[in-house]
Amino acid sequence: MAARHRSRKRALQVLFEWDQRREDIGQAIRHYYDSLHSSETESETPLKADRFMEELVRGTVAKVEAIDRTIQGKAEHWRIERMAAVDRNILRLAVFEMEQGAVPGAVIIDEALELARQFSGDESIPFLNGVLDAIRRQAATGAEETSIAAAAADTADSLPDTES
Repeated sequence: MAARHRSRKRALQVLFEWDQRREDIGQAIRHYYDSLHSSETESETPLKADRFMEELVRGTVAKVEAIDRTIQGKAEHWRIERMAAVDRNILRLAVFEMEQGAVPGAVIIDEALELARQFSGDESIPFLNGVLDAIRRQAATGAEETSIAAAAADTADSLPDTES
């Protein structure tokens, strides 16, 4: 299993616990290292810190209100609190990662759907795909509009001043 996929899987597990218990995110991460990782390894060696997982989890929780508004805007007829907890946290994790811009949206959606196949039901996959694709398209449109506006501003700045 690729390291980033493993980190996303771990991040989902931590977010799920945090969402259910509403405990401090640092405590949820510590609890993961203390107990949840035991299902990943037979070794008694403590799990090394997973920086990518921690970055995903802390970033998602720090922006959860804005992320939830983004999801709510594209999840027609679904309130966040009525979604299955696993699906809700897959969406949160994917939206946070999309906002970072380091990984292409299509890759993030594919990773989210893989998590859904492992942790959720088959009926969730089309729902998650639809919501995430709508968010990805909106972000792409926004980036394109920003790029066009910046290009227009640069062109206007390079034109000779005609006021005299």
